[in-house]
Amino acid sequence: MRKKHIKQYLLLCAFLMLTSIAFAQTAIISGTVLDENNQPLPGASIVVKGSQNGIATDINGNYKLSVTTGSVTIVASFIGYQPLERTLTVAGNVTSDFKLAPDAKSLGEVVVIGYGTAKKSDLTGAIATVTAKDFNQGAVTTPEQLIQGKVAGVSIISNSGAPGSGSTIRIRGGASVNGSNNPLIVIDGVPLDNSRNTDGTSRISGVADPLSLINPNDIESFNILKDASAAAIYGNRASNGVILITTKKGKAGKPVINFSTQFSVATLPKEAPVLSPDQFRAYVRANDTTSNKKYISLLGNANTDWQKQIYQTSYSTDNNLSVSGTTAKDKLPYRVSVGYTDQNGILKTSSLQRYTGAINLSPSLFTDHLKINFNFKGAQVKQRFANEGAIGSAVSFNPTLPVYSGNNNYGGFTQILDPTNTPSGLKSLAPLNPLGLLEQNNNSSTVYRAIVSLGIDYKLHFFPDLHVNVNVSYDATKGSGSDVVPADAASNIDVLQNGNYYNGNYSQYNQTTGNKLFEGFLSYSKDIKAIKSHVDVVAGYSFQDFKATSYNFLSYFSDGTVRATSTFNYPYDIQESQLTSGYARLNYVYDEKYLLTGTIRSDVSTRFAPGIRTGNFPSVAFAWRINREDFLKDNQTLSNLKLRLEYGVTGNQDGIGNYDYLSPYSLSNTTAQYQFGGNYYQMYRPAAYYYGRTWEQTSTANAAFDYGFLNDRITGSLDYYYRKTKNLLATIGQPAGSNFGNQITGNVGNMVDQGLEFSINARIIDTKDISWTANLNATYDQNKITNLTLVTTPSFPGLQVGGIAGGTGQTIQIDQVGYPKNSFYVYQQVYAANGQPLDAVFVDKNKDGLINNQDLYINHSPDPKEYFGFSSDFRYKLWSIGFVTRASFGNYVYNNVASNTGIQRNITNPLGFINNGSSDVLTSGLTGNSSNDLLSDYYIQNASFFRMDNAHIGYNFGKIFKNTGDLRISANVQNVFIITQYKGVDPEITNGIDNNLYPRPRTYVLGVNLSL
Repeated sequence: MRKKHIKQYLLLCAFLMLTSIAFAQTAIISGTVLDENNQPLPGASIVVKGSQNGIATDINGNYKLSVTTGSVTIVASFIGYQPLERTLTVAGNVTSDFKLAPDAKSLGEVVVIGYGTAKKSDLTGAIATVTAKDFNQGAVTTPEQLIQGKVAGVSIISNSGAPGSGSTIRIRGGASVNGSNNPLIVIDGVPLDNSRNTDGTSRISGVADPLSLINPNDIESFNILKDASAAAIYGNRASNGVILITTKKGKAGKPVINFSTQFSVATLPKEAPVLSPDQFRAYVRANDTTSNKKYISLLGNANTDWQKQIYQTSYSTDNNLSVSGTTAKDKLPYRVSVGYTDQNGILKTSSLQRYTGAINLSPSLFTDHLKINFNFKGAQVKQRFANEGAIGSAVSFNPTLPVYSGNNNYGGFTQILDPTNTPSGLKSLAPLNPLGLLEQNNNSSTVYRAIVSLGIDYKLHFFPDLHVNVNVSYDATKGSGSDVVPADAASNIDVLQNGNYYNGNYSQYNQTTGNKLFEGFLSYSKDIKAIKSHVDVVAGYSFQDFKATSYNFLSYFSDGTVRATSTFNYPYDIQESQLTSGYARLNYVYDEKYLLTGTIRSDVSTRFAPGIRTGNFPSVAFAWRINREDFLKDNQTLSNLKLRLEYGVTGNQDGIGNYDYLSPYSLSNTTAQYQFGGNYYQMYRPAAYYYGRTWEQTSTANAAFDYGFLNDRITGSLDYYYRKTKNLLATIGQPAGSNFGNQITGNVGNMVDQGLEFSINARIIDTKDISWTANLNATYDQNKITNLTLVTTPSFPGLQVGGIAGGTGQTIQIDQVGYPKNSFYVYQQVYAANGQPLDAVFVDKNKDGLINNQDLYINHSPDPKEYFGFSSDFRYKLWSIGFVTRASFGNYVYNNVASNTGIQRNITNPLGFINNGSSDVLTSGLTGNSSNDLLSDYYIQNASFFRMDNAHIGYNFGKIFKNTGDLRISANVQNVFIITQYKGVDPEITNGIDNNLYPRPRTYVLGVNLSL
C-alpha cells in the first residue's frame, strides 16, 4: 500500500507541475537604463539571469522584456559599467529603471594600446580615443573621415572630391621629408601594408585609396597613438603615429537587427574663377596686336560655361544591414553585416560601387579561459575614374566655341583644329574638348579585398594571471581594370606606327597583393595588494610578409593592332619583403598614483641590406596622478590631474623600394624598348645604387597634463612635444659618372618638430531631457630642417621639389636647412604704386644687376602653423542637432591655376590658338613672357580658412511597429561653407600646389536608421 501511495503522490505532483507549466502566464518588464549622469545607455543588455532570454536597449536606453510571471531576477549590464541585478515579483506588467555606476576596471579595458589594453586612468602615453557615438555623420565613404577634426594633432584632408579618393592623414605633421609621412594603420590587430605613395595615393591598382575598401559602418572605435612612448611597440613603422581601428562585435542578448540607409545629393560649391565668354572676347580684342588680327578671328559666337558642362549634380546611396547577438547558450557572440554603397561623383563619369561583408565571432570557452576572436572583412569595389584632365581643360578651352561641332569628327565634339591639315587635324598642344575627354574615356576597375584574422587568448588554468595569445591573419587584394578610348577620340588619334596611322586605345592592368601575419605573445597581469602595486607585462614575436605582383598586358589600337610600345603578358614586377620582430612592454602602477611604462621592439627588415637590417626602438614613460595625493584627493572641483613625461625612438621604412639596397634593376619604360623581329621588349636596366640605406629614426620627448573638473564634466589635455628625425630619407643629386642615375634616395640630414596640443571636452548641460556637449582641440606645429648633407655644409643650396605646370621641369618648393620642409622658393615681385604687380620685375636680392636663380628666396610654408577642430551636439528629448568645424592658420598655397592660365601668353598663345584662363589676369595684367613670372611670390596666397564640415539634425521616433522597432531619421549637410582669403576654388591643398584639384562637393544627406 505504501508503494502504491507513493506512486500516486508522484503522479499527482507531475500532473500539477505540467498543469502549472501549461497555464504559466507571461508579462512585460519595461524601463530605461541610465548612466551615472542620467543619460540613456543605448545597447545596454537586459537579461533574465541564468537564461538566454534577453534584449538590448534602444537609442534612448529603453527596453521591453517578456518574462514568465513569478519571481524573476534580471541583470542590466553595459561595457564600462558595473552590472546591476534586481529580483522582481511579476504578476502583471512591471516598470523597472536601472542606473548603472561606472566600473573603473572595465572602463580601462576598452582602451586599445597595441598588443593589449589598459585602464584609461593608467595610460602614460599620448593616446586619443574616438568611439562610434562621436563619429562624424553623413555620407562617409572612407573610415578616416569619421574622425576628421576630432583629435588634436591629427590632420585629415581629403585628397579630392572624387568618389573613394581617401585622405592625407598627418599625425603631428609627419616626421619625414621625402619618405612616407603616413601613419601605420592596424585593424583588429592586423597591421596593414602601408601601400601608398609618398603623397598618400594608393599603390593598389584600380582603387584610389586602400581604406576605401573598408566599410566605415563596421567600425566601433579609433585609438590614435601619437607619441613615441605609445607607438614604439610598432617599431620601425611608427614614426608617423599609429591608428588602431576596432570593428564592431556581437553583444549578449537576443538578435538585434539594424538597418540604415542614406540618400545624398552632391553639388559643386564653387567654380574656378575664369573669364566669362564676354570678358574673354573683350580681352582677346584688346590684346590682339597681330597685323591680321588672327586671335580675334578665332573667336566664336557661342557662350559656353565649360565647367557646367563637365560637372553635375550627383546622387548616391549607402545601405547597411547587420545582425548581432549571442547563440550557443550565450557562448558565441556574433555580428554579421553587409553593405552597399553607390556613389557618383560631381565630375561626370566618375563613380564608385562598393559591396562589403563582415563576420565577427567571439566565443568564450572553458569558463572564459579560452577566448577566440574571428574576423572576416570582404569587399568588392567597382570604380570608374574620370579623366581629370578635363578639369584643367574646362579652365582653358575657348568659351566662345560650342560643345558640339555638328559633324561626326572626334565623336561630334568641337575641337581646336590646325588649318595646315596635320595628320591628326588637331592643333598641337591646344586643349581638348573637356566633355569629350570625359565621355570618350572609360577607365574602369574591379578590386577585391579580404582581411581574415583569428586571435586566440588562452588564460592558463594552472596560472590564470598568464595569458598566451596567438594571432594569424591574411590581407589580400586583387585589382584589375581597363582603359578604353574609342577610335574617334581626340585624346588618342592618328598615332604613327610603322608608317601607318592608328586610332584609339585599349589597355589593361592587374595586380595582386598579400599581407601575411603570425604573432605570438605572452601577457601577464597581476595586482599585488601587499605592496599596492599592479604589474602588466607583454612579450612577443611577430612575423609579417608582404608581397605584391603586377602583371603586364598588351595594349591595342581600336582596330586590334598591337601597340609597338606595349609588352607581352607576364608578371613584370614582384615586390616582397618580410619584417621579423620581437617586442616587450612593462606597465607598473604603484598606489594608483605613480605609473611607469617601458617598451622595446627590435625589427629585422629585408628592405635593407644584410648586416644593417636590425633596428631597436625603446621608449619609457612616467605618469603621476596628482589628484590622488592627500592634498588633492578630497578636492570637489578637481576630479583628475595627471602629469605625463615620455621619451621614445621610432622608425620609418616606408617611401623606399623593397630591393633598393641591391644594385637594383628596374624595368625600362615603354619608350625605351628593344626590337626582336616584329616584337618590342622592355629591358631591365640598373638604377642608382645606395647600399647603406636604412630607416629614418625619430626620437620624441613629450610632456603633458591630463585634467578633469566637476566630476569630469570638463576634461582635456595639454601636450608639448619635441621630435628629432635623423637619417632622413631625402632625394639627393649624384655627380655625373659616379652612379647609374643622377639622383638617389639616401639617409641624409636631420629635421626637428615641436608643437603644442590642447583639447577640452565639456558636458555643458546634462539632464534627462536636455544635453549639450562641446569639444575643442587646437594644435601648434612647426618643423625645421637642420641638416641635409652627410657633412655639415653651410653653403649647400638645398633640394628643390614641388613640380608645377607651365614650364618644363619647373619646381616651386625647396628643402633647405633652417626652414620648414617644402617651403616655397620664389622671386620677390615688385609692385606699382596702385598695388598692381609690375610685369617681369623682381627684386634683385643679391644686387648684382641680374635676375636669376641667385635671387630666389624662401617664402612661406604650405603647412599650417595652427589648426583647430570644434564640434558641438545638443539634444532636447527626441531631437538632436550638431555641427563640426575646422580652422587652419599660417598655411599658404601656390595658385598654379592662376600662374599657368591667368597670363596673356596663355590666352593669346604664340602657337596660334586662344585659351581661356583665370580671371586673375584682369587684376594682375601679367603677360607671362618672362620665364621668371611662373616663380613670382605674387602667386603664393594665404590659404588660412575656417570651414564647417558638417551640420546635422535628427529625430528619434522611438518604438514603432507594435514596439518591435526603433526608428531614427536624420539630415545633414557636408562642406557647408568655407571662409578664406584664398582666390582659388579650395584652400585645403595637401602639398600646397593648386593645379586643378577635383573639387570637394557640398553634399545633402537624408538618413534612416531602424533597429529591431
